[in-house]
Amino acid sequence: MQKFDKLTGPAAPLNMVNVDTDAIIPKQFLKTIERTGLGKFLFNDLRFTPDGAEKPDFVLNKPAYRHAQILVAGENFGCGSSREHAPWSLLDFGIRCVIAPSYADIFYNNCFKNGILPLVLPKEQVEELMKDAEAGLELTIDLQKQTVTGGNRKEYKFDIDPFRKKCLLNGLDDIGLTLEKEKTISTFEDAQKTKQPWLYG
Repeated sequence: MQKFDKLTGPAAPLNMVNVDTDAIIPKQFLKTIERTGLGKFLFNDLRFTPDGAEKPDFVLNKPAYRHAQILVAGENFGCGSSREHAPWSLLDFGIRCVIAPSYADIFYNNCFKNGILPLVLPKEQVEELMKDAEAGLELTIDLQKQTVTGGNRKEYKFDIDPFRKKCLLNGLDDIGLTLEKEKTISTFEDAQKTKQPWLYG
């Protein structure tokens, strides 16, 4: 998993509430179990017409935000069905951080498992950052300091679980966390092979 430390760049303003996982990645694109290749379908029904043409008014189709790594959104982002394809598609598109007042629990947890920082701030602060994003101003997210700096250089503090912070800073997903204990696991297996060899035959 890619490490997350500090990120500076334009933020795409998605000024919508209750954006569900079917809006993030529609159901017809859930056939794959691969984490890559889904970015082109991110917000498919919002980004494209039925014949596949881009909708010029959608934020991610605008030149200033096509390569945004930060998304500022409204309340209850990621609600709906518990599809892990939603954070996969965000990450594959290039989104590393979402800023919103609240999230659906399963989506929120899935973001951390895939290297995305789902940052929670009070609604009024998100609205201020939304205005900065709409003005094309860059935001800076510093995970180590737990701060977001707006385009007006105003700083906002955010809370994050220490364990999740450690995982993002070090790029540790569930597999990475297990591999940290590889020496202990190997020692246990070597001892078990001696005591219970029939388990390995």
